[in-house]
Amino acid sequence: MSVRIGVAVMAVLLLGYIALVGWRAVVMVQTGEPVAIAMGVALIVLPLLAVWGLGRELWFGVRAERLGRRLEAEGGLPDDVVTTSPSGRVSRADGDAVFPRYREEVERHPDDWRAWFRLSLAYDAAGDRRRARGAVREAIRRER
Repeated sequence: MSVRIGVAVMAVLLLGYIALVGWRAVVMVQTGEPVAIAMGVALIVLPLLAVWGLGRELWFGVRAERLGRRLEAEGGLPDDVVTTSPSGRVSRADGDAVFPRYREEVERHPDDWRAWFRLSLAYDAAGDRRRARGAVREAIRRER
């Protein structure tokens, strides 16, 4: 729950910042000065890109969480015994040890979103966040 609160606070702060920058952009465009107009236009475009990026990441999080809950309800989450730190992070060595099992599962069942989601958890446990996000995106794409 604290993660959701953190995300909500950051999203509200970003939206406030975007609104402030947008207001300054309008003021700059209204000056009639060519340099100020150019800067104002840039300040209008950049917040629009930020809103798009924020929306995209929030939607990714919602869909990933939905898949995680669904897999948990089906009893399909990994049940490997791994060592964790006091913060709850899986030890890197244990994450690396279980990774081949989930990679092979995806190779055997490349169209199964569950296999891709479990692979994302293995990537995350092994410390590879970029590939973990890619595997979650693939799970989302293949989920029906």
